[in-house]
Amino acid sequence: MRPKTPRLAIDDTNAAIYTVGQVSSMLGVQPAFLRRLDVESLVSPGRSDGGQRRYSRSEIGQVRRVSELAGEGMSLAGIKRILLLEAQLESVQAELAHLRQAQAGEGP
Repeated sequence: MRPKTPRLAIDDTNAAIYTVGQVSSMLGVQPAFLRRLDVESLVSPGRSDGGQRRYSRSEIGQVRRVSELAGEGMSLAGIKRILLLEAQLESVQAELAHLRQAQAGEGP
């Protein structure tokens, strides 16, 4: 039997491990853009013990999405609304799937 390999922070999509500089380089955006997204509550990264922003892979994906929408000419306020509506739609779709599954289990 093989010993269990410990899970690393890098394997966790929600582990806040990337700095502003790293994310800026990865996505080709300015550090000021990342800070603005945090101030506007579009992407809220974690913080290190020293208070520096730390991004997870999941948050990097959110930054990429916001950056793409901004590149299409959307304002940050518009992007925030789109993201909120997408989250609501996802929630409703999950609830609908759950209800359909429960209904299918009842039978005639």
